[in-house]
Amino acid sequence: MKGIVFTEFLELVEDKFGLEMLDAIIEASNLESGGVYTRIGTYNFSEMLALLTNLSERTTISIDDLLLAYGEHFFSVIENSYSGLLNTYKDPIDMLSSIENHIHVEVKKIYPEAELPTFIVEEKTTDLLIMVYKSSRAMYYFGLGLMNKTFEHFNSSAEITLEKIAKDGTEVRFIIRRN
Repeated sequence: MKGIVFTEFLELVEDKFGLEMLDAIIEASNLESGGVYTRIGTYNFSEMLALLTNLSERTTISIDDLLLAYGEHFFSVIENSYSGLLNTYKDPIDMLSSIENHIHVEVKKIYPEAELPTFIVEEKTTDLLIMVYKSSRAMYYFGLGLMNKTFEHFNSSAEITLEKIAKDGTEVRFIIRRN
């Protein structure tokens, strides 16, 4: 997993829960990296899982809710660092439907070693997008947070429903209906 995902997560934890909480979850997680990350480095997903688990235990916020908040936070990174990519789109459904064939292609140019989830578009109309998320990491709530902010970015809104295809969340159908 790319370091930017870790550095931004730690920044979010410090901003929302404080430096003491950040130190506590890093210490409790027994991380191979020691909790020291660079944006361009690559780290084991198990470290993110340990950080999330320890934060969830200490805050009593579910991992899904933490991932949702983190996805919404991470969208600001995309806005600030990759505004040119966002500016190629005029519509949130068009943008979301192009994750696999455009956005992830561009991410791979910047981070060639990135292990990205797969998004398969099953149906797309002007006001509906149905796509399947596949990832061994089961971070679909992170994706949901990004999707929420995508609609907000375009001054639009949607109802997004999740259907777990695999019980462990490694395959999830997103049904997105524009309001």
